[in-house]
Amino acid sequence: MGSKIGVMVCGHGSRSQAAVDEFAVVARRLVTHFPDWPVEYGYLEFANPVIRDGLDRLREKGCDHILAVPGMLFAAMHTKNDIPSVLNTYAAKHGITVQYGRELAVDPKMVAAAGDRVRQAIAAADAAEGEVPLHETCLVVIGRGASDPDGNANVAKIARLLWEGMGFGWCAVGYSGVTFPLVEPCLDHVARLGYRRVVVFPYFLFTGVLIDRIYGFTDVVAARNPQTQWIKAGYLNDHDMVIATFAERVTEILDGDNAMNCAMCKYRTQVLGFEADLGRPQASHHHHVEGEGANAPGSNVADCPLCADFCTGVCRLDGAGDHHHHHDHDHVHDHDHHHPPYPHAHHPLGPESARKYLKD
Repeated sequence: MGSKIGVMVCGHGSRSQAAVDEFAVVARRLVTHFPDWPVEYGYLEFANPVIRDGLDRLREKGCDHILAVPGMLFAAMHTKNDIPSVLNTYAAKHGITVQYGRELAVDPKMVAAAGDRVRQAIAAADAAEGEVPLHETCLVVIGRGASDPDGNANVAKIARLLWEGMGFGWCAVGYSGVTFPLVEPCLDHVARLGYRRVVVFPYFLFTGVLIDRIYGFTDVVAARNPQTQWIKAGYLNDHDMVIATFAERVTEILDGDNAMNCAMCKYRTQVLGFEADLGRPQASHHHHVEGEGANAPGSNVADCPLCADFCTGVCRLDGAGDHHHHHDHDHVHDHDHHHPPYPHAHHPLGPESARKYLKD
């Protein structure tokens, strides 16, 4: 008897119920792309079902070969460490095959989806306020922000593709946290450029607290600079091209083209400013907090070993040794773990959450 394939979409999770609901819609829309395969989803933390619950449902449907993809835009800590560790531990425990796909990444379909969201915002502003030439408009792309410079650089690449592809007069990139520049100082700098119109576009998949903050900072800076027209573009959500990219990430696992870009991964390459991360072991700490903060009680994985050696799903860190690695992000957990210092924690345009690691 052959293996039965199932599809698993792995998200981070959010305390925002709206964000959780939007993620569920994306997973459900994938069903139309794979009518013969069961599709489930789950989260690392802050929401239910957790990833392990989704995997359980696939096994209950008879699946013993699971194609798992990260529900994330770029490959940073959660994509490289946490999700693979959870998947690897589950596969070993239950004796099934779990293959891990790559992130959405910089992809022409994702750029097309982003362009549509920006155009929709501009069209609405033109109808309400009158047309402003694109060369008199500044685009600001706001990314999530990570302690991985490769992920941050991809936000800048998306921004450049939109800038050059659409013909804006100028473009700036900011981040909602972890790195710099943060949203408000980024917008303050942009205001000084004197453009007639500024389009603020959150390059995010789903809504949540961070989207609210981005729009809130836009309002704050707009109030200080009424001479400029400030437009808030919508985030990506379940744009058709986003769904198509998710579907491609699943099928390419079987097609043999599942190549995560490790060329600039700070764990494998000596990246400027992040040399201390080269060769550091990778594993997840989210086994402590699966479902934590969700509306319904979550379940912790008490039997999840820290020594998962599943680095990225498509490549492993040779000679990893002690896998008791923990990474830095801005969530608050009730357990202690070591964070390497962020090399630009002193940056005046960066977050206080990075500076706190200097005191650890």
